Amino acid sequence: MIDNTLPNACFRTRVRNDALEGPNPFEWKARDTADIFGGRKVVLFALPGAFTPTCSSTHLPGYEAAYDDFKALGVDEVICLSVNDAFSMYQWGKQLGIEKVFMLPDGNGEFTRKMGMLVDKSNLGFGYRSWRYSLYADDGKVRTLFAEPGFSDNCDSDPFEVSDAQTMLNWLRENGV
Repeated sequence: MIDNTLPNACFRTRVRNDALEGPNPFEWKARDTADIFGGRKVVLFALPGAFTPTCSSTHLPGYEAAYDDFKALGVDEVICLSVNDAFSMYQWGKQLGIEKVFMLPDGNGEFTRKMGMLVDKSNLGFGYRSWRYSLYADDGKVRTLFAEPGFSDNCDSDPFEVSDAQTMLNWLRENGV
């Protein structure tokens, strides 16, 4: 990222359409960075993958639990991003009972790559995934970003020290956002 503007990317999402009949009342909807971040205060946290241990036990549930605290501070949306497809993101959120955090699939890794956060996790059989980080953006401009230490391809560990919900809440409170 050359400046603090979020990169333009296309996200392939699935949205419910009750006019559709059958067991799958969802249709594709392409959304871009401006659709998601434009004119809004957004907390985004990115993680390596749906259904993975730390992501499922702590990272995503922590943001879901803190959602009302973020809203009370004026945040319009809290988003979980992962380099996974829309179907995996939906099922993962459903399994964990996620009702407030928006599950954003970056299936092609386009946004993650443009953010400079795409890493090779082939040592775990994951292929390319997002490094773990969180950010706060106001109208598409990054105000703060917390990236986990040790950024590297095929990292031997999965650090989870600064991209948690509490760190972001503390920053928002301290900076009067």
